[in-house]
Amino acid sequence: MAYKITDDCISCGVCAAECPNQAISEGETVFVIDSEKCTECVGAHESSKCAEVCPVDACVPDPEHQETHDQLLDKWQKMHPGGTPNVS
Repeated sequence: MAYKITDDCISCGVCAAECPNQAISEGETVFVIDSEKCTECVGAHESSKCAEVCPVDACVPDPEHQETHDQLLDKWQKMHPGGTPNVS
């Protein structure tokens, strides 16, 4: 499932710099994650980088956008044609 950013976000931008899919951008009051681009870092990293680096734990799984590992990997491959995924 894609991640989302809660209202606890302090708008530091650390998460945006870590996103391999450029799915995170500055919103009106907090940063936001584009669920169409979020792969939970599947294909790029072992775990979700936004959640790892967030100093206030504002990056959390979004239950409204559930996807399987295979669906996330397929999404990553479509965004990174010709790239070799980091598959674990």
